[in-house]
Amino acid sequence: MGHTMRLGAYPCKISDLNSNAFKAYGLETISERHRHRYEFNNAYLEEMTEKGMSATGRNPDSDLVEIVEIKSHKWFVGVQFHPEYKSRFEAPHPLFVAFIKAAVS
Repeated sequence: MGHTMRLGAYPCKISDLNSNAFKAYGLETISERHRHRYEFNNAYLEEMTEKGMSATGRNPDSDLVEIVEIKSHKWFVGVQFHPEYKSRFEAPHPLFVAFIKAAVS
């Protein structure tokens, strides 16, 4: 699937209710927009997990990793989607709000 364009909204299930992603969204299932050809290679998921990176959000249909976090870091959240597509000045995206709150605390 690495070279196929993922375009549009896709679902994501947040599996870790203690994750920064869940705390930001307050939801277990979200929908986010994509526009890319790259994916996390699940063949490396076990090794990445052993080194401290957690896959906290996945596409429930394809099992593709959508969100990763590093628990030992104050606020390390990496996403496969584009949160800026749903962010507005008067309604910033939940991940942007959570990042700024973490940065100033």
